[in-house]
Amino acid sequence: MSEVKKAVLAYSGGLDTSVILKWLQDTYQCEVVTFTADLGQGEELEPARTKALKMGIKQKNIFIDDLREEFVRDFVFPMFRANTVYEGEYLLGTSIARPLIAKRLVEIARKTGADAISHGATGKGNDQVRFELGAYALMPNVRIIAPWREWDLLSREKLLAYAAKHGIPIEMKHKKGGSPYSMDANLLHISYEGRHLENPAAEAEASMWRWTVSAEKAPAKPLHLELKFEQGDLVAIDGKKMKPHLLLAKLNELGGQHGIGRLDLVENRYVGMKSRGCYETPGGTILLKAHRAIESICLDREVAHLKDDLMPRYASMIYNGYWWSPERLALQGLIDDTQANVNGWVRVKLYKGCVTVVSRDSKTDSLFDPTIATFEDDAGAYDQKDAGGFIKLNALRMRIAENVRLKRKR
Repeated sequence: MSEVKKAVLAYSGGLDTSVILKWLQDTYQCEVVTFTADLGQGEELEPARTKALKMGIKQKNIFIDDLREEFVRDFVFPMFRANTVYEGEYLLGTSIARPLIAKRLVEIARKTGADAISHGATGKGNDQVRFELGAYALMPNVRIIAPWREWDLLSREKLLAYAAKHGIPIEMKHKKGGSPYSMDANLLHISYEGRHLENPAAEAEASMWRWTVSAEKAPAKPLHLELKFEQGDLVAIDGKKMKPHLLLAKLNELGGQHGIGRLDLVENRYVGMKSRGCYETPGGTILLKAHRAIESICLDREVAHLKDDLMPRYASMIYNGYWWSPERLALQGLIDDTQANVNGWVRVKLYKGCVTVVSRDSKTDSLFDPTIATFEDDAGAYDQKDAGGFIKLNALRMRIAENVRLKRKR
């Protein structure tokens, strides 16, 4: 085992990363720097500082960073410009947070002179891939320590026993069993995995959901919102401009109140297995619907279709950890170029778990021409005779092929 002098640990202060902190100190005999990211998970993060100090971490080696604005502005919004959905349903709430965490781990490693980074992702999941691909892309020679691939503490009981043996402070909720689910939260979503959900035939418990009410309990009166877009990004809700992270938080709040954004999904993990997870993404669900609506009047037909063709590939890049890859960066440039004229407003209705687009307009960039699209007299704006030649030319290859087939039969 090569020598490690200093390691930066992605640290939440929970059971797993608290054990990892002590394990790093004992196994590698190295100085540990802790990094805790505020991505809008809605939890008090200062206890992580207190726990790190109790474990002997120097104050100067404790980083608790508010990354909410950077997360939404530089990661979530660029992803939604592409209308990104993985396997037809998943809005990639966990996946899109990992490249930012990897970026900040590398930045802190450089700032503190660390020669290694460490994370608490298990050897079964996708996050180990996302963290490490991101780190290698940004710091090619960094040493990565993934305890779940090295130690034998492969169960909750073993982790608790290790914590008790080494005097690691653990919250009572962990000692009493805690939540039956493994959860991940940020401003885009909250996810639930494990325990009861490991059986795909078992229905998720109603008490599990935290951000959204059920459709049955949602208000009987619909809520109408007007969302304004500039160059493909949301900039205002009902005329009120806000920073990106506040806009997404507001959509989460309003969408959650109306039962928007629940998903129960069995996805195909990058490491080869199928995994069942439940997700709440109220703001993202509204944003996706509204963004497609404003694009529908501002994007050229073939550009829109090209984006739709490329989207699954783009989604896979994010899901599989290739955010910092040359191909994702190149594709992002193309996507962003398509958004220059995606400007205008969309009105949506939230009601009983559904988001419905009710109207949209762009005063400067709409390609919708009512004088051509009308079913009434268009005063010569469109010559319907043109359609005959268009259809005949497009049918030419099929007519030739069928004539050849008929000749063969004679």
